Amino acid sequence: MDQVNIKNRRASFDYECIEEYTAGIVLTGTEIKSIRAGKAGLADAYCYFQGHELWVKSMYVAEYRLGTYYNHPERRERKLLLSRKELNRLERKTKESGLTIIPLRLFISDKGLAKLRVALARGKKAYDKREAIKLKDARREIDRHMKKH
Repeated sequence: MDQVNIKNRRASFDYECIEEYTAGIVLTGTEIKSIRAGKAGLADAYCYFQGHELWVKSMYVAEYRLGTYYNHPERRERKLLLSRKELNRLERKTKESGLTIIPLRLFISDKGLAKLRVALARGKKAYDKREAIKLKDARREIDRHMKKH
């Protein structure tokens, strides 16, 4: 079985990751089938607390092709599963210091369960992004130069 590994490409560009956690996701049957087929996306997704539970919003999971009337809404809110200790820590950090929680990667674990890698992150300012672009361009230029010689 080919490994499902869906990444949030904008995450490293827009945010500076501080801590990472691996969370389980509460899914319906048609959702897990779509994810196993690789039909999901994390482009505009973000996490938030409701009560003392962590939820992911705007995570795209395509409707399952064979799903009839049991199918799910594509961008519904999905509950994330972390230990109480981790949830308390994340909730405290997001409330006190202006940090946010972003999804980084959606994958299937060795046991066949869908997992979401989330990060406690700080948003980058425009000048930080320009700096990141300069570094990436410089690296690309060096690689290009090395290949010629």
